[in-house]
Amino acid sequence: MADDEEGVFGGLYEDGHWEWNENTNTLHFISDLPPQPVETIQISTKAPTGAIEFRDDVDLIEQIRFRRRYQRKLQSGQADVITLQDVKDIAIFTAPVGILSPVLINMLHLPTTERFLRALILCCQYYLQIADEMANRIIELEAKVRTPDCEIIENEYRDNLADLRLLVAKEYCTILIGGGETRKFHHMGPQKKRRSLSDKDARLFETLLRMCVQVVWLALGRKSFNQIELEVNRVFKSDIFNTVEHTLKTGYVGKMTKEERSVLFGNCIRYDKKLNTKSPLTNEVFCSRDVDYRVMGLGVIKCPHLTSRLQYLLLTIAGPEENFTESGIVLGIIGLPRSAFDTMLRPLPTATEGKSKASMSSTSNRSSKSAASMRKSSHVVQKLYPDITLPRKESKDVRFPPSFPDEPEKIRQCNEVQRRRWLNRLSKLMNLR
Repeated sequence: MADDEEGVFGGLYEDGHWEWNENTNTLHFISDLPPQPVETIQISTKAPTGAIEFRDDVDLIEQIRFRRRYQRKLQSGQADVITLQDVKDIAIFTAPVGILSPVLINMLHLPTTERFLRALILCCQYYLQIADEMANRIIELEAKVRTPDCEIIENEYRDNLADLRLLVAKEYCTILIGGGETRKFHHMGPQKKRRSLSDKDARLFETLLRMCVQVVWLALGRKSFNQIELEVNRVFKSDIFNTVEHTLKTGYVGKMTKEERSVLFGNCIRYDKKLNTKSPLTNEVFCSRDVDYRVMGLGVIKCPHLTSRLQYLLLTIAGPEENFTESGIVLGIIGLPRSAFDTMLRPLPTATEGKSKASMSSTSNRSSKSAASMRKSSHVVQKLYPDITLPRKESKDVRFPPSFPDEPEKIRQCNEVQRRRWLNRLSKLMNLR
């Protein structure tokens, strides 16, 4: 591809200087160039809001170019594990140029957006896990009688999903109101005094949502794309405005049993007139169910005496990925060794898989009983990552304190080098069009 030829741009560390960061004990590059306002950057074509197709058939030459020019480089002493930045890099590299913009790239490299994406991956992963569990339970209950224990187990599933949706919702609402570092992306400007740019904001929302679906799909091992896309669009837009369901016409909601809908969708759905319909995510924030108030500040406000459940959620959305394995945190392929995956984050075949395939082929001519057993075992798909096991809620009631904590949490900054790389690549691509 022409966008990867060398010599078009200078080095990443030109026109600037280095400063020592006392908080992270690392050198940071500070550009001496005057900052360019995000609002003034224009692209020549409007981003499409219909079906957006990402490339997933990247050839070997392009993979080499990606690895050489755009893949995240390890720092000294840094663990070689898959990070959210690695997943974002693949999503940006394979995205159609028409949906990319400096605004989108800058927005994807904000701490709030990173917490939002992590929470969304966790929520979708647990949703798929519980959807499979509920489907199996419904099949088993055809020959059994429901007991009070069924309600207890399903209520726990429902509460867990509601808490994970709330994690997504709190970051989403921060983006909507232009809180923190997202203020410059607000549709009424950083000071919220400008005339609303509703068309521009709608297109940014659609492209960001599609990019989120791609990031989640990649992080979960490229599985269950339709389920992920349907659920993400449902929680952001509601059933009425779920454009993916209107296109695919799966009718998946109508095919669910009452128990499945109760567990997977929760009790915070508000039914109103079409024009008054609100996003299910915002409904989660204003739901009347009992919620630990400290969930709202995870990753932003430092709260003392966190429970094991809140500590798990905090580390998942705001902790370093290299600590995921030792902390028992499961977030798709994030936190797994990067050496077990190829350049495009596809799992490499392991030695044990090769031996098992050779063993099955060598014994294929044995008795019909052993052949049937092999066919059964071949259908068992080895999981890339284990299921999520959330710590249980503590039984004691959490009361509001006399005063809420206001000490800020230490915010993990995004990879500035990668952000500059993708902006440079986009500028080059836009100049070639």
